Amino acid sequence: MHTVVVGTSGVTASDVLAVARGGARVELSEEAVAALAAAREIVDALAAKPDPVYGVSTGFGALATRHISQELRAQLQRNIVRSHAAGMGPRVEREVVRALVFLRLKTVCSGHTGVRPEVAQTMADLLNAGITPVVHEYGSLGCSGDLAPLSHCALTLMGEGEAEGPDGVVRPAGELLVAHGIAPVALREKEGLALLNGTDGMLGMLIMALDDLETLYKSADVTAALSLEALLGTDKVLAPELHAIRPHPGQGASAANMLSVLKGSGLTGHHQDDAPRVQDAYSVRCAPQVAGAGRDTMAHARLVAERELASAVDNPVVLPDGRVESNGNFHGAPVAYVLDFLAIAAADLASIAERRTDRLLDKNRSHGLPPFLADDAGVDSGLMIAQYTQAALVSELKRLAVPASADSIPSSAMQEDHVSMGWSAARKLRTAVDNLTRVLAVELYAATRAVELREGLTPAPATRAVIDAVREAGVQGPGPDRFLAPDLAAADAFVRDGRLVAAVETVTGPLR
Repeated sequence: MHTVVVGTSGVTASDVLAVARGGARVELSEEAVAALAAAREIVDALAAKPDPVYGVSTGFGALATRHISQELRAQLQRNIVRSHAAGMGPRVEREVVRALVFLRLKTVCSGHTGVRPEVAQTMADLLNAGITPVVHEYGSLGCSGDLAPLSHCALTLMGEGEAEGPDGVVRPAGELLVAHGIAPVALREKEGLALLNGTDGMLGMLIMALDDLETLYKSADVTAALSLEALLGTDKVLAPELHAIRPHPGQGASAANMLSVLKGSGLTGHHQDDAPRVQDAYSVRCAPQVAGAGRDTMAHARLVAERELASAVDNPVVLPDGRVESNGNFHGAPVAYVLDFLAIAAADLASIAERRTDRLLDKNRSHGLPPFLADDAGVDSGLMIAQYTQAALVSELKRLAVPASADSIPSSAMQEDHVSMGWSAARKLRTAVDNLTRVLAVELYAATRAVELREGLTPAPATRAVIDAVREAGVQGPGPDRFLAPDLAAADAFVRDGRLVAAVETVTGPLR
């Protein structure tokens, strides 16, 4: 099994994906263990002094003015975890929780938190045992970090609350720890606070969304190319020299992908035949510009994610010179903004895909295709309601594009009076990514049927490869009306697991 070694300098996005989605094992580097021990010595020294230090010998948030005596400090750390584990609503997905624990471990191992090495090792043991804390949908304002979600994770480390075992069964966390030979953690000064105070949930969901969108943007280039082909459009608008004079990198990549898919097509270039067109509609002609803008948004989001992955997000932090200082680095604004930006781009990509689908189904704009791509229009409704479903998804995506980060609601007796709502931005982005996948699946379904209805014209080799693969996957071709939901579900799975891109790349080579 693949092993990820966590050091002091952060982790990579591929590390997060390996642990969250691939179940990779986690180990602490010798460097990390040494840094943990050194920072802990500083915290222990401060704890022994009479002067109050936030997070070490004081209360938290609006209660930070109270100095806590030594005999109550262990109770203080337990209490912050128990009281902050106040999430509600449905359970969060296993991959999100694994990312949450792993990314908090990443910050702990930086040596800036003051957590003991044995606490970090227990976090790694939890991941390696396949134990997943039960975390709920609601409870994070994205400042100070993802407090409630991380508290539920810390509660499991203490042997309290509930968690899911590797068998998928939810049990008391204490039972699961005993079953896997893991001793519950008895928290000491600052450790409870250090386990709760970070942007780990929103960051983990950002990294997974970027991984999914990488495939979906390539898929969108493919479905756009198939729609252009089915509409007998021109591929001249994809010429590299046209995109070179507006040199946005994403636009050039999308145009190049579409051109690769359409190479050798016998359907393109017929726009001056029986129903002359000077230009194709915007949804066809401007596909690279829209998808390209989304790709460039992803590039910016990756940059933010990389910076956050290299960060030690906690408050207070242990500095190399021995100072323990309060800060505001836990604020989720940098991550929240790009999560919202990606949701906007996803909504627009879905919107343009739906417009192409509608064009394929409208006999007045499809340039010779039957109404709704039906076998016997009037007797058959064809793909009429598949487009309804797609339109409903697009409408939902537009609502999900409303930014969460534009809102703020004060908390903690106005001490935390401006929050990022980054967790909410991440949760809605996950839904947006799911719905974008479904929208592209409907376009794929319509475009492949439309190409097959162009009798006497030869599609591009890449298009042929897609049609053959999608039919083998259980998505049926033209014919009389039938129960449509299973076809749409099969098309969704075909896009979601990357088989669409893989089918094209058997002909084109790797897409950009």
